Amino acid sequence: MITEHALLPVRPGREAEFEAAFARARPLIAGSPGFRGLTLSRSAETPNTYLLLVRWDSIEQHTEGFRGSPEYAEWKALLHHFYDPFPVVEHFVPVPVD
Repeated sequence: MITEHALLPVRPGREAEFEAAFARARPLIAGSPGFRGLTLSRSAETPNTYLLLVRWDSIEQHTEGFRGSPEYAEWKALLHHFYDPFPVVEHFVPVPVD
């Protein structure tokens, strides 16, 4: 399993609109093969910055599967115009610490 990490810099003053759009967009990603769950958190210090963490079975299910799907085009139309600048997305793998 991998975790997709993105800090989402939402244009100031559009936070409520972004959150409503994200609620509409969530089912688009949730139905994607390999999707295991997500969390969206808002920064306490910088309220227009959000942390998106998405769990996937593999990087490819995100980068090739979801991003190559018609649902991603809808996701993009609903959300991408809120970002300034556009977020950097990275993928993380678990590190055993036992």
